[in-house]
Amino acid sequence: MTIDQFYPIGTPGQPWTASETDAWLQARTRKRSYENEVLKALDGLGPEFLVRPYGALTFDPERYPLFSVATASPTAGAPWALITGGVHGYETSGVQGALAFLESAASKYRGRFNLLVVPCVSPWGYEVVNRWNPHAIDPNRSFTKNSSAQESVALMALLKDQNLSFLVHVDLHETTESDEDEFRPALAARDGLVYERGQIPDGFYTVGDTKNPQPEFQAAIIAAVRRVTHIAPPDSEGKIIGSPLTQAGVINYPVAELGLCAGITAAPYTTTTEVYPDSPRVSPQDCNLAQIAAVRAALDFALTHPPA
Repeated sequence: MTIDQFYPIGTPGQPWTASETDAWLQARTRKRSYENEVLKALDGLGPEFLVRPYGALTFDPERYPLFSVATASPTAGAPWALITGGVHGYETSGVQGALAFLESAASKYRGRFNLLVVPCVSPWGYEVVNRWNPHAIDPNRSFTKNSSAQESVALMALLKDQNLSFLVHVDLHETTESDEDEFRPALAARDGLVYERGQIPDGFYTVGDTKNPQPEFQAAIIAAVRRVTHIAPPDSEGKIIGSPLTQAGVINYPVAELGLCAGITAAPYTTTTEVYPDSPRVSPQDCNLAQIAAVRAALDFALTHPPA
């Protein structure tokens, strides 16, 4: 459905210039603290984890250092798993779910998996509760060779420096009502396009890779999360956010072609989780538990199903 809706920044039908982008940035306000809600949690992790910086956002490097968490003493021969959260900073359980996994469940995989966790890829976005970075760029469309998103470039540089071979990559996300209330209207305005309203799916789903869908892997994640929260049904056309359902709660994207975080490794098992935090049927704790369940199901499946 096409909506004749004027976003408060810009001129309808005309892409933003630097002036509009700056006006958009100036209208953003901090709503929570990266230091208090993320960095202090990292400080509290035990000695089994190695917490180290891998860069900082030039927008405000003192306020926005970037940190990764790795198994302090990797087990020789054990596979590596990458867990990323907060690529879209406004998606709260992506960040807090990654931290909660480290605090409550990561120890269960000691000796079986080596872990590299990046809990908050986009700390500015986390503080201002926004999908974009300070330059109105979506980091999760920017994992590309000539990326201009510092958040994406820094994470890709970290992985290149680590030079690890991953068996699993789980990228933790949310789909929120604000996607249609704010972020997709802003995107249309930024690009000088007409906003066409979509439908927010009511529940959890995953996004697999069109070129490497791994349907049994995705199904195992859905089954585990179903015990924590409800799974998103398809819309009247059998789709979720415009993509055909491949099985209950699963759609596929060409992740590398779209510059998505899930496409940055050659891991055989990759998934993007999508929690629905705005349902009256769930709490923030439920959302974090759903992310933990998804990560654990992904790791458990990979351990028992070696890729061909």
